[in-house]
Amino acid sequence: MDLRRLVALLMVLLVVQLGLVSFSLGNVVFKVQHKFAGRLRNLTEFKAHDARRHSRLLSAVDLPLGGNGHPAETGLYFAKIGLGNPAKDYYVQVDTGSDILWVNCIGCDKCPTKSDLGIKLTLYDPASSMSATRVSCDDDFCTSTYSGLLPDCKKGLPCQYNVVYGDGSSTAGYFVSDAVQFEQVTGNLQTALSNGTVAFGCGAQQSGGLGTSGEALDGIIGFGQANSSMISQLASAGKVKKAFAHCLDNVNGGGIFAIGELVSPKVNTTPMVPNQSHYNVYMKEIEVGGTVLKLPTDVFDSGDRRGTIIDSGTTLAYLPEVVYDSMMTEIRNHQPGLSLHTVEEQFICFKYSGNVDDGFPDIKFHFQDSLTLTVYPHDYLFQISEDIWCFGWQNGGMQSKDGRDMTLLGDLVLSNKLVLYDIENQAIGWTEHNCSSSIKVKDEKSGSVYSVGAENLSSASPVRGGRIVTFLLLLFAMLHRFT
Repeated sequence: MDLRRLVALLMVLLVVQLGLVSFSLGNVVFKVQHKFAGRLRNLTEFKAHDARRHSRLLSAVDLPLGGNGHPAETGLYFAKIGLGNPAKDYYVQVDTGSDILWVNCIGCDKCPTKSDLGIKLTLYDPASSMSATRVSCDDDFCTSTYSGLLPDCKKGLPCQYNVVYGDGSSTAGYFVSDAVQFEQVTGNLQTALSNGTVAFGCGAQQSGGLGTSGEALDGIIGFGQANSSMISQLASAGKVKKAFAHCLDNVNGGGIFAIGELVSPKVNTTPMVPNQSHYNVYMKEIEVGGTVLKLPTDVFDSGDRRGTIIDSGTTLAYLPEVVYDSMMTEIRNHQPGLSLHTVEEQFICFKYSGNVDDGFPDIKFHFQDSLTLTVYPHDYLFQISEDIWCFGWQNGGMQSKDGRDMTLLGDLVLSNKLVLYDIENQAIGWTEHNCSSSIKVKDEKSGSVYSVGAENLSSASPVRGGRIVTFLLLLFAMLHRFT
């Protein structure tokens, strides 16, 4: 499998076994659906998702966006957002690694017209929106995104984008500015319809998997760190704090995703690796059942792609071969009689009838500033049939040259934890939390603290249902229309 894709991945949204999600921006709510919801899933489908994602994440981009413009594949979730005036609904892939929001536009060449996800695809038409304006190449947004004027830019010419992914697929078009519609949080578990204005891509031409995928959507919404991402635009306008948190419950199917200042619970953090396209942190060591693995001192520092990538849009967890082999050996030391076999030619599985939490060791990842991430057996093992379990750890040595030395922790280890991405202070943190409960966030304008809780919206959603997560993006000070 080609692990050469990790790009561009949130603001936010994500997780392995969750279904529909609602996502709210500081006082705003987007409904988000797990792309596998309501469908039978097999192991190959999970890994194929990760393979497509990683190939694109790690590949070059034709026009770098704000210096961080790596492309991204589909996330585990997609959100329903309203665009234009009057607003129309669009379903976009949610990605915490990519940076721009783009949707397929009217007249698009080779854009998908149908999807196997049970949703209706809609082409965005700037001419049908009373609030749409085309972003010109000399506009501040364009010059900021590309760190200067584009070649041959003349007054009135559009600000174009063109992203080429590692698997050969691509998207190209131009930027427009228009209204985005969502549900604004106005109090404890209370919302009201609100609008914002952001610049986003109007896709004029797609190729490869973006144009033919059976899992096609209307576009991608990126919540990365670049100036072109939605969270960066809203933060620069003084609408939100440049931070977000998610809590994904793969036990009960609940979840929370919030943009803004997290008040409670308190979360300890570790520094992010600077000048990286993704959310990378410094891992120091790994402990399996109380035994610290003996690993090369530089194993978590692989050249340009330094540190450990935290990516909730990836299903599994990928480790360099030397780390994977050492970890699996130590796990097997706790179960010496375990008979392993391969399922679907890529997953290591075994038969076990007992309680896995009693029979297998906890695994602890230790990061800079004494932050520890504990992964329990019921997290890294998953059951595919009666008494048959498989490991979620994946051997990076089986990937491409670009991916084999990468350490990537996906939804496998992030579920059932509150994870904070503090972009302003360049830190990431987490804590054990009941993701079916609530968190508290602060409205920067009023100083009010609101409770944001998980909610099941499947009964109200026109999209095929399943378990639901509520992503509340706390858009502080959003008591009026964005300008």
